[in-house]
Amino acid sequence: MSAMFRSFSVFNYRVWFIGALVSNVGAWMQATAISWVVLTELTDNDAGAMGITMALQFAPPLLLVGVTGLVADRFDRRELLFVTQGALMALGLAIGALLFAGVMTLPLMYGFALALGVVAAFDNPTRQAFVSDLVARENASNAVALNAASFNAARMIGPAVGGIVIVAVGTGWVFVVNAVTFLAMLGALALIRPHELIPRVKAPGSSRLADGFRYVAKRPDLMVTFAMVFLIGAFGMNFPIFASTMALEFGRDADGYGLLSSILAVGSLAGALLAARRDRARIRVVIGATLLFAAAGTVSAFMPSYWLYAATLMFTGFAVVTMLTTANGYVQTTTDPTLRGRVLALYMAILMGGTPVGAPVIGWVANEFGPRAAILLGAGAAIVAFTIGATWLVASGRLHRNEERRFRLTIDETRPLSVVPAPEEFSDQIAQTTPIPLPTDDDFARRAPARGPAPARTNTDTQTTRPPAA
Repeated sequence: MSAMFRSFSVFNYRVWFIGALVSNVGAWMQATAISWVVLTELTDNDAGAMGITMALQFAPPLLLVGVTGLVADRFDRRELLFVTQGALMALGLAIGALLFAGVMTLPLMYGFALALGVVAAFDNPTRQAFVSDLVARENASNAVALNAASFNAARMIGPAVGGIVIVAVGTGWVFVVNAVTFLAMLGALALIRPHELIPRVKAPGSSRLADGFRYVAKRPDLMVTFAMVFLIGAFGMNFPIFASTMALEFGRDADGYGLLSSILAVGSLAGALLAARRDRARIRVVIGATLLFAAAGTVSAFMPSYWLYAATLMFTGFAVVTMLTTANGYVQTTTDPTLRGRVLALYMAILMGGTPVGAPVIGWVANEFGPRAAILLGAGAAIVAFTIGATWLVASGRLHRNEERRFRLTIDETRPLSVVPAPEEFSDQIAQTTPIPLPTDDDFARRAPARGPAPARTNTDTQTTRPPAA
């Protein structure tokens, strides 16, 4: 099997990938429908209301970050996913039923957006961390990238299908279809073989919510990564607002809006597959992709026609997915396993929690100054993010002049890693009872042959003989 798809050699990951792909198609259909309902059915093309809806969906991951991360570390992630996926399916059915009955209102939609956000706050870090339970650590970065490929393949299909369904039979059916696709994920979770999951080090009973924050605070590379992700998530990733308002500006309907989202996903899928080919995630790729995102966003804001704007979205999608997939893989593969759930919850909270800050601002700018100004604001935030990353790269000494070539720059590895096989479980009892081999007299003789024979050695602490080597 090629390096790009090496995680598919694991049965559990293959099952997970298929279930996630089907479920993600429905999720993207629903996301398209929610945005269109708020923009055209519940308001009179009010981008500000759309921004509030997005903020309500993405605020809970930020507000509940400590609790959700600890839950992902403490409890069985597969069982947690059964609960969260079932709850998301029920909420989708409820929204569809209210739309069919003709009683959906903007305040009700705000309430459902908040409920979806609360469930997603627990679902997202659990799903992200569960990927590390499916494959060995050396394949974790590849599995994360393939996950992103699944997500963006669904993004390529879902919005276009959702737009067609809205035009053909109405928005209510989109939510029904989304609820049905959750059965694929629930079926995949049922088929996964628990005994083949990678043993993980569980958080001890004395672990605290603040441990994840303290860990990140001691990692400047993670601090810089989180800062860049926050800026992109808050101001650059408001694609529902950008695409829907630009579709209206070009005189397009829901199908035109859905097609823009699907074209964005074409570039996103390419970025995810390219990330899957890399042997590991590197922070310098995150920084470079942020600059590409800023350039693509700036160009797209000046496109004079629908199809030219659509073409630039492929580069925008490629840049943002390259950045986020690499950042996610970097966080997963360089984080202490006992804190991975809490650190990933913090990562997801920063990525998604930035939306309540940026989406209302982007929506207001789109209303007052037009969608092109809103897109330029997102590109400006990306330039700031790139500046932060590039400044840290230079200040940390990782970017420096090549010692052999005078005018050539070299970027050192940000955080060199070595994969060390770990026991299935670690405990204080094992640590206290495992015998520790001490050097023998022959070892001393080999190390210092010129000094004569080594003196006899005893264990002065316990006055017992040295235990046998393990």
